[in-house]
Amino acid sequence: MRTEDLAASLAGNVRAVPRGAVPRRIAIGIAGGAILTMILVVEWLGLRPDLSIAVTGFRFWMKWAYTIAIGAVAVAATIHLARPEAASPRRLWWLVVPAGLLVVLALGDVVRTPPADWAALWQGGSWQVCTLNIAILSLPIFAGIMLAFRRFAPTRLRLTGAVAGLAAGACGAVLYCLHCPEVSALFVLVWYSLGILAAVAIGALAGPKLLRW
Repeated sequence: MRTEDLAASLAGNVRAVPRGAVPRRIAIGIAGGAILTMILVVEWLGLRPDLSIAVTGFRFWMKWAYTIAIGAVAVAATIHLARPEAASPRRLWWLVVPAGLLVVLALGDVVRTPPADWAALWQGGSWQVCTLNIAILSLPIFAGIMLAFRRFAPTRLRLTGAVAGLAAGACGAVLYCLHCPEVSALFVLVWYSLGILAAVAIGALAGPKLLRW
């Protein structure tokens, strides 16, 4: 049998992938990991006691808007990279929008705050643990995404792992907001972003091993 005939025969037996299968599987992986992360938030860290009041305020939604926006961009890029022919995900440039808006809010806080209190703006009361907590909370979600990728054929393994880590870190940060009492935009810009970047680093390191097929 000629090589061309063999390739045609193999291709003819391949079943078509259902429409929406990639985003659906990734969504299931994220949801499964998010359930475990939510359990960690409740049982390990605890929900903030004033949560019912906090959700009515601007500062809580500032944190959610920032982390959800990053998560949305990262998940879209992750779905894109699940395909073997994927090019560099241009959607990642949209990350400039939430980051830029948060920078503006942080600068506004700095301008309105006396210099003697600037340290409190970026340190808050939990800067020592915020980054680590977000990185830990991202792990179940990252694991869920990696399980979903067992059915895919990515070719840019390190980049895909890093972007999947970005999605996991942002989703973990979204749920961390249910515990975190910090209200400073500068705190969120520094420590939340570092926690998400830690998840990116984990994904970049683990991606080539976990996504190999």
